[in-house]
Amino acid sequence: MTGRARAHRSAALLAVVCAGAVAALSACGGEDDPDKGTNGVGKLSPAKIEAKARKAAESAKAVRVSGNVVSKGQTYRLKMRLKHGGGAGEVSAKGGSAFELLRVRKDLYLKAGAEFWAKQEKGGKEPAKSDVAAAGKLSGKYVKVPQGDPAYEQLSVFTDMSTLLDGLLAMDGKRETGERGEVGGVRTVRVTAGKGHGGTVDVSLEGSPYPLRLQRGGGAGTVQLANWNSEFSLKAPDKSETVDYGKNISPGRH
Repeated sequence: MTGRARAHRSAALLAVVCAGAVAALSACGGEDDPDKGTNGVGKLSPAKIEAKARKAAESAKAVRVSGNVVSKGQTYRLKMRLKHGGGAGEVSAKGGSAFELLRVRKDLYLKAGAEFWAKQEKGGKEPAKSDVAAAGKLSGKYVKVPQGDPAYEQLSVFTDMSTLLDGLLAMDGKRETGERGEVGGVRTVRVTAGKGHGGTVDVSLEGSPYPLRLQRGGGAGTVQLANWNSEFSLKAPDKSETVDYGKNISPGRH
């Protein structure tokens, strides 16, 4: 083999080796790409990620909300399924009894145990055993909340998808992109406000960029949002399941 032939063969071999090395490096680079196989929102600015998440939430037809919310110094535990025609689920206040809420369009119903209703009769004070016994007729029954009652406005918020999400998604402060992570097995990117003190939102990197977890600013609670667009039925309870409490169910009505 002549020197020229050997040089040509070496050059060809070097080209193959280099091509293989480039391909290997490219493959490695692809594996390290955090946005590979995602919806691409992770590449956006934090403000645009937040905007995408809000738009996705606003266009959704249904969602499941679970977690803690602090409002006016009171901590509430929520387990609600919501859609634009109403919602259903359970709410419990710290140190208080849990109760169920059901709203079908404008009709709001509340179902709770005897102790809850006895406290209502006592204006929120601890009831005696006799009071609890007297409230037994309401236990496990749906009570329709009058629209003119102050409790209607307070409780209906927990069943109003648009109003509740608007409040939960509110953040304050300079937006920054935070860590990548997972919520319920779904890859997410985090947006923080005010270094996290103004709230954080974890946005899905898979499919629609729905907000999946919210940490409210000032320690005002953490909630998870799931089952986006999963339809569910809502219907008013049967008459046999309802009972009339009166014109006003707010504490201290008598």
